Order: sequence, then structure tokens, then C-alpha cells
Amino acid sequence: MELSRKAIPYTPNDKPLHETTIMIVSTSGVHLTDQEPYNTDPSEGDATYRVIPGDVDPKDLTVTHSAPKDHYNTDYPKEDINCVFPIDRLREMVDDGDLGGVAEKHITMMGYSMRLNKINKETIPALVKEVVRSKADAVLLTAG
Repeated sequence: MELSRKAIPYTPNDKPLHETTIMIVSTSGVHLTDQEPYNTDPSEGDATYRVIPGDVDPKDLTVTHSAPKDHYNTDYPKEDINCVFPIDRLREMVDDGDLGGVAEKHITMMGYSMRLNKINKETIPALVKEVVRSKADAVLLTAG
């Protein structure tokens, strides 16, 4: 199978999970209720991302997304944010001793955007810098 130039090669992690700190990176459109919502106008799109603090209260999170409701129904994550942004599940794993930690920050964006050139050239490099600067050992990718 031929890989795309944009494919990320598999990178094994030798650190045991109970010593690993996880960062969530999501295209589900999650953001803090006091952050600017994502632009849902399909003619404009949104190539921005939001940084979510690691100690966030899940009640302070919501979802803004422009994908059609039959593609991604945001009613469900608004009822339980953990179905797309599993912050409580990660914290439970830490409490149970199965996971080393939850990162100090997480990153989200709206995955349904036609601004792919801008996302590839600007958003993703900026997002990658945020991940690299974090103290996370691994990233959990989620989508809406």
C-alpha cells in the first residue's frame, strides 16, 4: 500500500500506558462555552483551532460544527461531551492507575471545512507546534 505524502508514519511508543500522558486532539468542533464558536458558514469555512485547558470542567464545553446533521449530529456530544472529547474517561483511567496523566492542554478544531489548503499550510503546522511543546507523550485523536 502506498502512503500519501501527508501520511504520518506509525511511531511505536515504548512507554507503558500507566506512565503515559495523553493529549486529546479532536476535529469534533468542541470548544469552551466562552470561546468564539467555529464559523459554520460553508462558504467561508473555519481553519482555526482552540486550546482547551487540561483541567477543564466538561460542563464548560460545547460543540459548534457545520457538518450536516445526518453526517454529525451534535446533539449527542452536547448531552455527553465524552463521546467526542473523552476527558472524564481519561481522568478515570488516571485515577485507576491505568494512565499516567492527562495533558495540561488539548486541541480541537472543526473537521468539516473546505479550506483544506489553509488547514494543511497554516493550521496543522501551528497545531503540531502546540502538540510538540506540550508535555504529552501521546495524542488521542477523535472526530465528530
